[in-house]
Amino acid sequence: MTWKRICEAAEIPENSVKKFEVDGVALVVVNYGEGFRAIPPICPHMEEPLAESGVVARCILTCTKHLWAWDLRTLEMQGETERPLKTYEVKQENGTLLANIEGELTYDFDDAAGDSDDDDFFK
Repeated sequence: MTWKRICEAAEIPENSVKKFEVDGVALVVVNYGEGFRAIPPICPHMEEPLAESGVVARCILTCTKHLWAWDLRTLEMQGETERPLKTYEVKQENGTLLANIEGELTYDFDDAAGDSDDDDFFK
């Protein structure tokens, strides 16, 4: 295991998402009130940056771009969400958040949809 320091837990307010880079690996940390999750910095749907579009309420992380959502306690997909979140294992020691980072977690995106602008989805 390779535990890496992310930040002090107090740096991430409750119900918020904050982006970090740890040894060249970009990730976001979500404080959902009952704990923390460290995840890749983009939504697994259409690569939307979660530091900008992710909101947390009642332990649910929602990407506001297309409303994909996950229960951060259980990682269950909510509503119409079709892909699970990938996560880094997180622990807290003496107020410091650490993540087990063996390598960067990434999502596979369908290149066939890459020719269209995701905003066209709503037209």
